[in-house]
Amino acid sequence: MSSAREESFDGVGLFVDGPNMLRDEFDVDLDDIREAAAETGRLATTRLYVDEHATPGLIQAAEARGFEVIVTSGDVDVKLAVDAARFAVEHRGDTLAIASRDTDFKPVLEVANNSGLRTLAIAPGKHGRSDALRNAATESITLEDEE
Repeated sequence: MSSAREESFDGVGLFVDGPNMLRDEFDVDLDDIREAAAETGRLATTRLYVDEHATPGLIQAAEARGFEVIVTSGDVDVKLAVDAARFAVEHRGDTLAIASRDTDFKPVLEVANNSGLRTLAIAPGKHGRSDALRNAATESITLEDEE
């Protein structure tokens, strides 16, 4: 018999660093990020983190695509990191996916790995990819421009 602490839920927790992923230079679409994460399993949590400068159009588009939008007045990275680490240690899913190019999330992936979760680093493109994130994750996906 397993204890409640040992129980885990199936599914992928997708945490998207909006300011780092949704730049014009990368031409990344929220649907592409969502599809990349969904390839590893059922999406249990899909969150897009943005700062107070996010446009209402972006927020509306993200919500229409099934994202829970988290707007922060401070540093997006801190809120995302805390929420993703909580997802991992509370075993709210079996996979933690972080879409970013920011190496600040490497410790979050390590916490998730140490908690027994599969981890996925999603990068916006080859020139926007963080090798530290890619190497810390058990799997990685680099979104490519369709030409």
